[in-house]
Amino acid sequence: MGRRTVTVHHVRAVLAGVRRRGVDTVPLLQEAQIPPSLLGDDRARITPAQFARLFRALYRTTQDEFLGLGSGPPSRPGTFAMMCHASLGCRDLGAAIRRGVAFYGLFPGGPDLALEVAGDEARFTVRNDLARDEERFLTECLLAIWHRLCSWLIGRRIPLAYTDFAYPPPPHEDEYAVLFDCPVRFGAGRTGAVFAAHWLSAPLVRDEPALDAMLRRAPFDLLSRPEYGTTVAEQVRRALAQELRASPRLPALGEVAARLAVSPATLRRRLQQDGTSFQQLKDQVRRDAAIAGLAEGGEPIAELAARLGFSEDTAFHRAFRRWTGTTPGAYRLGGPSGRPGGGPSGGASAAGGRSGQQS
Repeated sequence: MGRRTVTVHHVRAVLAGVRRRGVDTVPLLQEAQIPPSLLGDDRARITPAQFARLFRALYRTTQDEFLGLGSGPPSRPGTFAMMCHASLGCRDLGAAIRRGVAFYGLFPGGPDLALEVAGDEARFTVRNDLARDEERFLTECLLAIWHRLCSWLIGRRIPLAYTDFAYPPPPHEDEYAVLFDCPVRFGAGRTGAVFAAHWLSAPLVRDEPALDAMLRRAPFDLLSRPEYGTTVAEQVRRALAQELRASPRLPALGEVAARLAVSPATLRRRLQQDGTSFQQLKDQVRRDAAIAGLAEGGEPIAELAARLGFSEDTAFHRAFRRWTGTTPGAYRLGGPSGRPGGGPSGGASAAGGRSGQQS
């Protein structure tokens, strides 16, 4: 509970390569335990575990590390691992990045990457327009994975100053600040991530056994954004998620403000600066916990609703539809009875209640 869910836009984008090949995507979605009907609703979301299963299924089907989204020949399985091994022996991060850029430059049609330094800023850039990457999923993955790989290599998170994207903002533009944990600009002249140049002199601290362990989990761990707790919004979200694991009652804004040693007014202002609000964070925490419970467990919907702080499951249904555009039952590929919702106890209760969601 508490892990961020993944927008359905990313699900549609990652399927584009196999769709272009004429592959039936329904069995792949079913293998990942993602109800195909969710793809029709822009507000729908899935769990990180579902997305990782889909990624693995696509990886196996395409035998291409770029999942059919690249503009050249397939990137054969093991290519990323060999790039990592080639970079591991470098004296510092800057040399490792340059070696990785040179490595991928050997493959025709592959990503055209660059490291540029100007004054005290360094920019990692994806210079080519990957024609088959219509949703820019591969482009964005390249930026996210390289940033997290670099942070992993030196054992410290590298804060990004900002990221630029050479295309207009997509409908799910709010996801980008979460993905990259920095200001995001669309319509820029080129696509890249900017950070302080002094990080390029940081020594690498990983060895071969650590790399082998990381590669066994890649690229899923690198794609799953770690929560660093660097913003007030993240700190509040983490506090809410921890509380929800212990009790269906989420703390009030004043209680969380006291834990963070700030006034309620200061907390509201800082959350506004982070582009969110206390109520939005409460809704997101409950939404993500609900999606995880529906997708990954067999808990009856009525019991899940109560555990998340709803005094009646009809109120939970209303809130869930507001969050995701669909019903809780749509997130169940099939319960013990083989029907969405997990059987009679999974449906909406006809009984009334005092109130809906707990504060």
